[in-house]
Amino acid sequence: MPKKKLKIGIIGVGGIAQAHMQGYAKVSDKAELVAFCDTIEERAEKGAKEFGSPNAKVFTDYRKMLEMEDLDAVDICTPNKFHAPIAIDALKAGKHVYCEKPMAMNTEEAEAMVRTAKETGKKLSVGYPSRYSDDAQLLKKMISAGEFGDIYFAEAAAVRRRGVPTWGVFLSKELQGGGPLIDIATHILDLILWLMGDYSQPVAVLGTSYKKIAPLGGYNIWGPWDPEKFEVEDSAFGMVRLESGATVIVKSSWALNTEEPHTSYLCGTKGGAVLGAGSTKIFTEAHNRLIDLVPVPTHSQGSLIDREIADWVDCLIKDREPLVKAEEAAQVTRILDLIYKSADAGKAINLI
Repeated sequence: MPKKKLKIGIIGVGGIAQAHMQGYAKVSDKAELVAFCDTIEERAEKGAKEFGSPNAKVFTDYRKMLEMEDLDAVDICTPNKFHAPIAIDALKAGKHVYCEKPMAMNTEEAEAMVRTAKETGKKLSVGYPSRYSDDAQLLKKMISAGEFGDIYFAEAAAVRRRGVPTWGVFLSKELQGGGPLIDIATHILDLILWLMGDYSQPVAVLGTSYKKIAPLGGYNIWGPWDPEKFEVEDSAFGMVRLESGATVIVKSSWALNTEEPHTSYLCGTKGGAVLGAGSTKIFTEAHNRLIDLVPVPTHSQGSLIDREIADWVDCLIKDREPLVKAEEAAQVTRILDLIYKSADAGKAINLI
């Protein structure tokens, strides 16, 4: 008798959902996409035709999808505004939830999601594929083994010189909640906190945000943006002090006159590292000499999203914790939220 496959539903069948659906297709022996929901019915139908099981259903109202009794889990790929309400409804309907980043628009929504997952006993995870890179996995093992000592300073940088996403709803304040800080800095901040293993509470936050280049227009790698529709920041920065005493600097931009690529840093008492696209380096000392280590590149197969989808499916089958825990993702949202609030207030926020 063939083993029962997990039955998964996709809510929001737009851009990023394509990568998710391809990920599920690569573990089709363990899971199948049986339901597709999008406010644009043709988009849901196209997803079902390309990636769905033979009898996959199509919906324009996610609440109708959640009425499916044999649905095990849902994967949420909607604009940010809808992450929390859909996730909470799905958890209450008895479904496990995998949600695209960022977890939520603000702290209150993220905490409500965590609370609902605990109350229902269902799994909740968030899409942070950077954790699955070979270099990130290596650094995590080294840090966990104590090779970096006490990590007390980090810089999380997600900086583009001219990389404004001109498709979808990325420029909408109402639907996305913000610009590069909530869109791309969320990835690197999650990675940095996870590598540090430091989820102590923020005690002081100083944030700034800018919309300086957005009104000017000009060159962009994805084509020109409409300044009139650019409702969010084009860059934002934050300095965060954690209860542990560690300091984390956050830098983000879609448009900034600077060099690319920007790198991120981890600094501990025994060692440190610089993280960047294909440029991970480890700094330590031994035998009265400073030592720089450069990991040899690997040749792993599959995208990072393929890896995170496979891990999500595996954690459901084996009933184990996902790599990205809901409480950890909520901490990322909390810090980003505080940076925005500090920037709006024009002053530091002290929480002690």
